[in-house]
Amino acid sequence: MERALTVSRGRPLPLGTHSFDGGINFAVFSRHATRMWLLLFDDSKALDPTWCFELDPDTQRTGDIWHVYVRGARPGLFYVFQADGPLDPAQGHRFNPQRALLDPYVLALTGVDHWDFSILCDSWLETHPGEKIPRAQYHVKGLIPAEEEFDWQSDAHPKVPWQQTVIYETHVRGLSIHPSSCAHYPGTYLGVIEKIPYFKELGITTLELMPVHQFNPNELDRKNPFTGETLVNYWGYSTVSFFAPHAQYSTGREIGCQLPEFKTMVKALHEAGIEVLLDVVFNHTAEGNEQGPILNFKGLDNPIYYLLKEEDRGHYVNYSGCGNTLNCNHPVVRNYILECLRYWVTEMHVDGFRFDLASILGRDRSGRLIPNPPLLEAIAEDPILRGVKLIAEAWDAGGAYQVGLFPGERWSEWNGQYRDDVRRFWRGDHGMLGPFATRLCGSADLYQHSGKTPVNSINFITSHDGFTLNDLVSYEHKHNEANGEDNRDGSNENYSCNYGVEGPTDDPAIEAVRLRQIKNMLATLFISRGIPMLLGGDEFRRTQQGNNNAYCQDNEISWYDWRLMKKNTELVRFVQQLIRFRRAHPLLSKEDFYQPDEIEWFGPKGAPPDWSNGQALGLYIFPDDPDHSHLCMFFNANAEPVRFTLPPTPGGGKWLLAVNTSAPSPDDIHEPGSEPELTDHDSLNVESRALVILVNPIRK
Repeated sequence: MERALTVSRGRPLPLGTHSFDGGINFAVFSRHATRMWLLLFDDSKALDPTWCFELDPDTQRTGDIWHVYVRGARPGLFYVFQADGPLDPAQGHRFNPQRALLDPYVLALTGVDHWDFSILCDSWLETHPGEKIPRAQYHVKGLIPAEEEFDWQSDAHPKVPWQQTVIYETHVRGLSIHPSSCAHYPGTYLGVIEKIPYFKELGITTLELMPVHQFNPNELDRKNPFTGETLVNYWGYSTVSFFAPHAQYSTGREIGCQLPEFKTMVKALHEAGIEVLLDVVFNHTAEGNEQGPILNFKGLDNPIYYLLKEEDRGHYVNYSGCGNTLNCNHPVVRNYILECLRYWVTEMHVDGFRFDLASILGRDRSGRLIPNPPLLEAIAEDPILRGVKLIAEAWDAGGAYQVGLFPGERWSEWNGQYRDDVRRFWRGDHGMLGPFATRLCGSADLYQHSGKTPVNSINFITSHDGFTLNDLVSYEHKHNEANGEDNRDGSNENYSCNYGVEGPTDDPAIEAVRLRQIKNMLATLFISRGIPMLLGGDEFRRTQQGNNNAYCQDNEISWYDWRLMKKNTELVRFVQQLIRFRRAHPLLSKEDFYQPDEIEWFGPKGAPPDWSNGQALGLYIFPDDPDHSHLCMFFNANAEPVRFTLPPTPGGGKWLLAVNTSAPSPDDIHEPGSEPELTDHDSLNVESRALVILVNPIRK
């Protein structure tokens, strides 16, 4: 028997749902709607609403906010909206009163395994003129979550200083879904918790999670040409609900458990001193272009939420490469993004954000890049967000490339120039000595002119987007055929090298070179000024079989095979020790650029380097603190050994060998305090494609 519910005017704020006084208030934005309905369901699987209330525009609308208070409604109900208004795509309006619309502020979704985009697209109406949209559209609903307080206990943000930060980029599902992970809760938020001892042992301070906002994994209609299996949206860069954690990363033990399980993950990571950064995708949504589904924003106020082409507002501006572009600097959208970020910080306790294609956030309502974007400034100056880390992917698919130019001193940036220059130097490209040295020192050429420092540079060799580190030294060409796009997708220029064989090989000589190059790039990453970001699994040679765009591969191409960790324990140890070495020598991670009297570059004979054509380089770093060690580094990208003349040590001390990527484990890196003394104090032979670091510790 249906319970008795009564409706009244309600309140316009806060947006979304809010429980009080024995009922629930609903509030949703729509400027151009002429009618609005609230549909309530008491069963998550129901395809017919239990209650349907039409809102009165005279009493239940304040400005552009539609609102209603439902007395007797309780958490645990499910809801959608429906809105009517002008259906005029040429003017940007796509209202249809039959559409089930998700609340943009919904905190959790249910029924997400039964999304049928075919009945949610404009193309369905074109092929079924005059027919009502099937009830199946009501599979996916918003959940009004129970409001029991999560027991955060004494949870606090770790607040790791930027100069001590070591980022580990990972995918929630891929991290623990493989059987080799031996996880009790594979592929889930709780599965991340099970890897905390490994993270601690490795030494990382900060997890950067690929998208965890609710998306539809089954939105693709392509198949793997080899297996016939339908491909999926594995990465999740196609957000449906920005306030809702992805339900498929929960254990599914009960409806809505994604909320407490996400919080449990964050709490456990914080207890271990590990920060949580979210990769957020505010540049576009899952609604795609004019042929895409109508899920929420399109059906509530399409011309407010999206950039539309001026000459034909029935089509979308596509600076994201994914069909649409959010109208980020419209005041309504700007406020929505700010409220969303605040929610994830205050209610979900995350520690910061990496903004995908962040240059879009700096475009105005005409799509032009603007000097002081209101949204970027608002995020940086927001009182709630002042203590969190902000990272920008400082480019977009519309031609913007703002590495070193991204507005605002608070914003750090993925440094794509660092990635490319380090790859090219170690590959042996000519003319890379100067660029390599600049990247090693924090990329002053990119950041110093605007008052930024090395901590504005997120240094990385690899990321989710592209080859893994193992594949970078194993393939000269991408192998994305399994993506079903005839190998057209993904970058064509990877600055990679296979050293004689494309893909896996049993040739010990090739394997030795590959391992050395992996160590060279990892060592470079952790001795460079700036913030190091390690792609998860690179420390044990995770492979994607040459696929450099595995966005649609929810299988062993993308999953972490933890057997590789056991197979490559010596490389894992090498990375552990690199992180410890970085911490033992704080001059490597200072927030300032090197001053001329702090470093000295030299070539093999001790003279100034051949910047124009050389491939071997030496660096002497003088500490600015008497309690810090002197460091001497040697980089040889030649295919032949190079002998360097050793600079004299301060005060007649001895050089000790800390790192030698050409030596077998455990002699490739020595723990601080256990470094052996060099036997030859005049010169040093650096093997082909090798990196050597010497230390002269202060003897107290």
